[in-house]
Amino acid sequence: MRSFRRLACVLALSLPVVPAILGQAPSSSSSSQAQLPAGETQGQLTVQARIRQRRLQRREAAIRAAYDHRYEAYAGMGYLRFSPGPSLQQLTFYAWDFGMTRYSSERLGITLDGRGYFGTAYVGLNQYGLTRPAISQYDVMAGPSYRIYMQPKYSVALRGMGGWSHGNFSGDTNRLGSTALGLYPDASTFAISAAILGEYNVTPNLALRLAPEYFFTGYGSTLQASRGFTGGFVLRFGKQ
Repeated sequence: MRSFRRLACVLALSLPVVPAILGQAPSSSSSSQAQLPAGETQGQLTVQARIRQRRLQRREAAIRAAYDHRYEAYAGMGYLRFSPGPSLQQLTFYAWDFGMTRYSSERLGITLDGRGYFGTAYVGLNQYGLTRPAISQYDVMAGPSYRIYMQPKYSVALRGMGGWSHGNFSGDTNRLGSTALGLYPDASTFAISAAILGEYNVTPNLALRLAPEYFFTGYGSTLQASRGFTGGFVLRFGKQ
């Protein structure tokens, strides 16, 4: 009888403890559930890192496909504001332009360029009845080109060239000579070009180019600092 009473007392004392034990069980499960989002976030970060890595690899592959060529050939036109004589107003020269670049890396190459400029100079009223003779200029230059910025669809490069220039200023003067009209005498002199090349890639092998430039010549023992641009198509071929 006494043992039964003792058992009843133990059960009575243990009843308040049971809810507390039961209340602790859900907290452990909730803590394990709270850890799941952290695991999911870590997985998401891993996936995003893989996506970024793949994008970077695709971008690098596209850059190599566009600029890992040994040769570039280009053709197009040009525009130049030029002073045809010591005291004459500037004229507009229009040009054809051809050239080729040999690249030793994706960035550095050597360019050979040939071009011809054509325009009409206004020499003012005179006793000869010639006010707008046609003049021309021909140039052959070479120098380095260096790409300073490359993206899969476009690039920016710097180019400096120097070489030979020949001016034909008397061809349309009816044998009067160019100096009688205030033009520079026919001569050969130096030519220097400094340009920024902007290219937009239509395909990895074909691009459109626009190149603003400063163009320097030395006709008449003076310095002509002309501004203009060239533009046209660029064809890339031959792997490095």
